[in-house]
Amino acid sequence: MRYGIVTETYPPEINGVALTVQGLEQGLRERGHEVELVRPRQTGEADDPAGSLLVRGAALPRYPGLKFGLPATRALRKRWQAMRPDAIYVATEGPLGWSALRAARQLGIPAATGFHTRFDDYMRDYGAPWLQGVALRWMRRFHNSAQATLVPTLELQRFLQGERFDNVVRLARAVDTRLFDPARRDRGLRAQWGVGDGGVAAIYVGRIAAEKNLPLAVRAFRALQAQRPDARFVWVGDGPAREQLQRENPDFIFCGVQRGEDLARHFASGDLFVFASHSETFGNVTLEALASGVPTVAFDYGAAREFLRDGVHGAAIADGDDPGFVNAVTRIGSDDVLRTAMRIACRDAVGALRPAQVSEDFDRILQSLARNGGQHVAAAAT
Repeated sequence: MRYGIVTETYPPEINGVALTVQGLEQGLRERGHEVELVRPRQTGEADDPAGSLLVRGAALPRYPGLKFGLPATRALRKRWQAMRPDAIYVATEGPLGWSALRAARQLGIPAATGFHTRFDDYMRDYGAPWLQGVALRWMRRFHNSAQATLVPTLELQRFLQGERFDNVVRLARAVDTRLFDPARRDRGLRAQWGVGDGGVAAIYVGRIAAEKNLPLAVRAFRALQAQRPDARFVWVGDGPAREQLQRENPDFIFCGVQRGEDLARHFASGDLFVFASHSETFGNVTLEALASGVPTVAFDYGAAREFLRDGVHGAAIADGDDPGFVNAVTRIGSDDVLRTAMRIACRDAVGALRPAQVSEDFDRILQSLARNGGQHVAAAAT
């Protein structure tokens, strides 16, 4: 089969959408399919890499290094007339994504979209809650232009169905447990952080930005630090809020963006993953923390709802219960015996997940669209 994948973010950009899309692309290629990736040209790229079509992009405000794709309906229509894909997957809702759906509709090519980002929640995080309804209607119009909308959890599937999104299909996620492994715990790295064998390293991994609810994470850590003065807060990632956060908290340890084995080593060297975000559609970092044997405190939705058992792998906090979040970080972070027991259980929570199964399910969905001209899609993956 020949597939097209359209995305406005892709590695070396580091974010959950970019890495998820790369995993889906590689999975289809490993299954023997021909895949063309359509994305904005990144800084320093001249020629189109093999299997890719690069289009014009523009800088994304407030996010240095990231771009969104400019409209490209005519270019995509010409390309797909010459080399027609059996089905396409559109991962992002920017101008390039809209162009791809428009070109696919004009050519009669079946299309699926991925619901990766809760832009409606972002409106609240950036001080414009009155725009949440507008954002949700905009996303519904975009995704209903395709024949299927793929989501990672049953919770999100039910929410979107209730908001009149059409044909919402669950495509489960997985984590590479060979990469993210407690065995990568590194005493030397912990020593660089100023954390000994008996110390506590709270860790955050992800974009350092307003939508991640960072003030709550800071408040929770300060409560832990009041009980455990030896605790350190390690931040892995980058983003528009880093400069202010670093200026206001000079004792925090900032490691910047980490990739591959370095990222896995940082994860496994932590003692408690503090994830206060309430705007994730899934939260891949939650799976990575669990696979690394790191007890996790997160709000009870997305990946945490699917895999994190409260009191077993950390704490799953009810949405809006900020005091409960702070208390959980303090309680688990200050109890060495409890964290040791949780470390063992965390790995078990995700041990059966296989990226190859996700690739198989994704392939089945796209094949179903291609065979049926976009009229029907395979049953949700389990």
